[in-house]
Amino acid sequence: MSDATLSQKRPLPLTILITVFIVIWVVLAAFPFIWTVWGSFKVEPDFFSRQSWWNAIFGTYTQAQNDGNSFTGDGYYGAWVTREFWRAAGNTAIVTVSVTIISLTLGTLGGYALARSGRGYAFWILILALVFRAMPHITLVSGYLLPFFQLNIWGVLPTSIIVLVAINQPFTLWMLHSFFLSIPKDLDESAMVDGCSRFEAFRRVIIPVMWPGVVTTGLFSFLLAYNDFATTSMLLSSDNQTMVPKISSFLGSVQEQGNVMFAVAAVVSATVPLFILVLFFQRQIVSGLTAGAVKG
Repeated sequence: MSDATLSQKRPLPLTILITVFIVIWVVLAAFPFIWTVWGSFKVEPDFFSRQSWWNAIFGTYTQAQNDGNSFTGDGYYGAWVTREFWRAAGNTAIVTVSVTIISLTLGTLGGYALARSGRGYAFWILILALVFRAMPHITLVSGYLLPFFQLNIWGVLPTSIIVLVAINQPFTLWMLHSFFLSIPKDLDESAMVDGCSRFEAFRRVIIPVMWPGVVTTGLFSFLLAYNDFATTSMLLSSDNQTMVPKISSFLGSVQEQGNVMFAVAAVVSATVPLFILVLFFQRQIVSGLTAGAVKG
């Protein structure tokens, strides 16, 4: 039955109620980001005005400081140029891409092996991975600190990549294992009957079938590394910070005065790529999330 037929049979009051609920939900969900984007082009006395929130809309102080212009890009210039936020963006790209590629490579091979293995130890490996995943991230990070200090490799990007892969690997293993279980073993056997080796069957037949699952798992792995704060803030030096710890540094500390508008502009800059990424892969994400739930 089509959506049009269902909407025709649905009572009008219920249709109005659902529409109002969806509109309210969208407004509540989108308003914080829209407000932040708007405020990123204002000066701090406007966006954080205690006198009236109308200052944030009309830019009273922004006009006074910018020859009548209600908008300013000083926050973005200060973040990207003065405080070199571009370095943090580059470090974030290196860390997230590396973590995603390594996690997917190990996860696809390990998930496929466990899904096709008939041995009892496969179950216990997954349980061990689940226990490892349930541990607080800060506990895992603290365990790596001493070896990194002894080897004199603390503060560089590979250290955070190693730890983030270790944190993320149980998740990718479980996700991809469930996707592999949804693919019939007949595909593997048919490919091997046609002359493929086990790895060729995996690469040429299985991976194309479950590609939406790989994309979905890869996106979640990307987001984990992209949004991480605890691991990167503890393992990276100030010169090698990723975007999230760098944004936190804009807020200042007891010893150093911060610039809140730099942080606001950096937050917008860090969030926009995520919207683009999700919009670009939305079909694969939906297909991947539903594929693992369908058996056979």
